[in-house]
Amino acid sequence: MVSRVVTDAESAAAEAARVIELTAEAAIADRGRFNFAVSGGKSPWRMLEILADSRLEWSKTSLFQVDERIAPTGSPERNLTHLVLTLPLVCQAAIRPMPVGADDLTTAAAGYEYSLPDRFDLIHLGLGPDGHTASLVPDDPILEVTDRQVAMTRGEYQGTRRMSLTYKALDRARKLLFLVTGDGKQDALAKLMAGDHSIPAGRIDNANVTVVTDLAPGAPEAA
Repeated sequence: MVSRVVTDAESAAAEAARVIELTAEAAIADRGRFNFAVSGGKSPWRMLEILADSRLEWSKTSLFQVDERIAPTGSPERNLTHLVLTLPLVCQAAIRPMPVGADDLTTAAAGYEYSLPDRFDLIHLGLGPDGHTASLVPDDPILEVTDRQVAMTRGEYQGTRRMSLTYKALDRARKLLFLVTGDGKQDALAKLMAGDHSIPAGRIDNANVTVVTDLAPGAPEAA
């Protein structure tokens, strides 16, 4: 695991975008396409704005969702809503949205898995103060799913059920990129860096992980 510590959230977003751009260039040179998945939450918004103005070849990019809330189309709770608001129209053709409006969400999750590449070139992940990543949330049965790459949470988390990539998808990816900014995450970050299985993020088994953060690992939380 590689950790890149920067001075602030803006620098973290820029560094994460740089990692994505370089990974995309290599993937397109090697395989002709860049298969990328992005997580929800607020932390990737600035990163995506920077990417939209970068040299990333959007016409050769497929942008999948790592996770999505079960909410109506256009809802501010939907990660897709913020993807569409953040990315200019020229980039939006790359988006492969999770089908969370389906009546049968289990079947919809299986259908989304069928659309995935054999391996993602890069998966962007966030980190919650409770140690969750994607929508692999504490104490939910989704943590034990080993036979599928996309699954539903059984219970609600922060008011909604979720569709999410599972450990099987994360562990198969060629590269993972954590972008960790914001308050209250120092303890979770330390556990992530230690591979602590007491948090969902610490259970990922992938040898190629980069963590970009404005929080110095091991430093105390600000009062």
